Amino acid sequence: MAQYTPEYQPTGDEIAVITTSKGTIRVQLKGKDAPIHVGNFVELARKGFYDDLKFHRYVPGFVIQGGCPNTRELSSEEVVNVTKSPRSRLGTGGPGYSIKEEYTTNPHNEHNDGTLAMARSQDPNSAGSQFYFCLGAQPMLDSGYTVFGDTIEGLDVIGSLRVGDVIEHVEIENAAE
Repeated sequence: MAQYTPEYQPTGDEIAVITTSKGTIRVQLKGKDAPIHVGNFVELARKGFYDDLKFHRYVPGFVIQGGCPNTRELSSEEVVNVTKSPRSRLGTGGPGYSIKEEYTTNPHNEHNDGTLAMARSQDPNSAGSQFYFCLGAQPMLDSGYTVFGDTIEGLDVIGSLRVGDVIEHVEIENAAE
């Protein structure tokens, strides 16, 4: 898959406002630590890529994951039912490209409670659109997954999210034009 380098250059001031069916989450994006991941996330958010996607993976005490475009056409109930199938394609979709990992260069790549990080496959450079929030500290992920934001409001919302809940919209505040 083609490696993509975002055109958007983060300033470090960007805040993602993620509106979900359970409430709103505000995340301080780490543009200085993970500029490729933040640039990519900002570009996808601005295109409306995340609108109406569903969270498709929930592991209690570990992570809640969303951002797979394969959930777009499914109802929340269908997502819940499809994730029970061993042949589910949920969690395999992306934007049609991948981005380079930054966990080896990010000086603050720590998976804390509410951390926003990018999911990927076995290939370290395979992240695209799928992200997860940590449900508690997950230090074992620090050496393999890129952290690109910290939750500043809405930890309670993250804790209430489950498979099938909707990402209604992602707005980026303080983004450069």
